[in-house]
Amino acid sequence: MRGLLRIFNHMVDHSPDLDAIFHALSDATRRAMLRRLGQGEATVGDLAAPYPMSLAAASKHIRVLEDAGLIRRTIRGRSHLCRLEAMPMHAGQEWIRHFEHFWTERLDALEAILNEEDKAKGDQDGKS
Repeated sequence: MRGLLRIFNHMVDHSPDLDAIFHALSDATRRAMLRRLGQGEATVGDLAAPYPMSLAAASKHIRVLEDAGLIRRTIRGRSHLCRLEAMPMHAGQEWIRHFEHFWTERLDALEAILNEEDKAKGDQDGKS
């Protein structure tokens, strides 16, 4: 199992899809659009409405999300409906999870240092 996880992590680290996902998520407007799509389908106009931007600018943001595989756009007549495709975010989550152990170790070490300092301070206060 551990070997399989290592292979998966290696694949995730070198995935151009992962680059596209993080690029798409790096912009606050696109993250907000994804949050909105988490509530259900929306038109390009619906996604653009909260922002002082043109439909063309909103379409560029949507295109970045599409290229990352995070949304799917369907055309019904003149309306472009967008729908969240959350599964690709799993690769980003796995990449971040890979570092969870690293940070857990660091935070545990910091906690131990702070506990030692508190203990030493308590010992000094008791001797005064």
